[in-house]
Amino acid sequence: MDSIHIKPTTKTPEVKLNHETGQLEIIGRSIPENSYQFYEPILNWIDSYANAPKDNTTLAFKLDYFNTSSSMYILGILKKMEKLSLSGHTVEVKWHYDEDDEDMHQTGVDLKQIVKIDIKMIEEASSENEE
Repeated sequence: MDSIHIKPTTKTPEVKLNHETGQLEIIGRSIPENSYQFYEPILNWIDSYANAPKDNTTLAFKLDYFNTSSSMYILGILKKMEKLSLSGHTVEVKWHYDEDDEDMHQTGVDLKQIVKIDIKMIEEASSENEE
């Protein structure tokens, strides 16, 4: 199984799906014109990965912003991680958010209540404070 690395654009996040290490990352801004077209290959990769996952899988979301259609796919990714976890595999999900971004923090809190998997909330110092 191949790993995937999708470079970021102004409308899509960087995506790193590494089968060898079990490290999955989604970083940046997610406002694709066609969310289905962008996220469907990612969901398909996760399905394939789930057939032979690593002992430990880590999924990190480091998003600045995402639109409503992206949120459905983010939840879909989390549901797939939940299924992997419930089947007895070790899955760690990290939700990174800027200390000044209350909306992104609240979104992580809301997602924690929807899925049956622990999501670690990771506050990061605001880059705007580095003057």
